[in-house]
Amino acid sequence: MTEDHASITGKKIFFINPSVFVQNEIISDLIQQEHEIYITKDEEKLKKVLKDYPDSIVFASIDEAMAADKWEAWIRSVMGGDITKTVGMGILSNTNSEDARKLYLNTLHVSCGFIPVKLERTRVVKALSDILNAADSKGLRKYIRADTRHETMTTLNIPVHGTFITGHIQDISVVGLSCSFPQEVEFEKNSLISDIQIKLQSVLLKAEGIVFGSRMDEENKVYVFLFTQKMDPSVKAKIRTYIQKNLQSKMDGELK
Repeated sequence: MTEDHASITGKKIFFINPSVFVQNEIISDLIQQEHEIYITKDEEKLKKVLKDYPDSIVFASIDEAMAADKWEAWIRSVMGGDITKTVGMGILSNTNSEDARKLYLNTLHVSCGFIPVKLERTRVVKALSDILNAADSKGLRKYIRADTRHETMTTLNIPVHGTFITGHIQDISVVGLSCSFPQEVEFEKNSLISDIQIKLQSVLLKAEGIVFGSRMDEENKVYVFLFTQKMDPSVKAKIRTYIQKNLQSKMDGELK
C-alpha cells in the first residue's frame, strides 16, 4: 500500500503481544474510535506482512513475550529495513524504565512514542489516540467498513408488504450497509425502513435505515441503506466490534 493510498483509506495499526489489560481495556476503546486495529503475537510473521503495508503503525509491548535485547533487535530490524523503515513504531511498557525510555526515544527515535501502560486507562487511551491522530492514521476516511460478500452468516431481514425478506449484506459500517436479495424487490429511493433486522454471525441487531440508492453488480441489484440517527449507541459498538473481528480474521490469513 502506498503512502498516497494510506492518506485516503487510513493506516493499519498493529499491536504485537499486547498484555491482557491492553487488549481488553485499551484496544477495545480505540476500535470504537474507528481505528483499524490488528493484534498479533508473531513478530517474524508481522515483519513480513509489514513489507506489504509499510505505512502501518506498530505498538510493541516490550515487557511481553521476548527479552529486552530481542525486542530491541526486532525493532531495529523493522526501522532499519529498506521497505519497512517507513513503519511508525511505538512502545508500550509496564515498567516505564528510564533506560528503556532513553533507548527508544533518544537513541532509536521511535516515531510513535513510549507509553507507560500502568497509567490510568483513560490516560493511556488518550495518549494513544493523540499519537494516532497526529500520525493521520485514519486518512480521509471516517468509518471502517467490512467487506462481507464471502461471509455466509451476514444477512438482514427487511419488512415488505407485511412479511420479511432476507438479503445478504455486501459490506457494512456504522453509517450504513449495502445488500442484495435473491428475489426481485424494489425499494424507492429515500424511503424509510423502520425495522431492519441485521445478523452478523451470531450477533442480532435492529436498526432503522433510509434507502440511499442502488447499483448493479454484474447481474445483482445492490441496495445501499444509510442508518438513521435513531441507531442505539450499543448497536454501533457491536457493529464496530464485528468489523474488527472480520478484518482481524482476514489479516490472520496473511500472517500465516
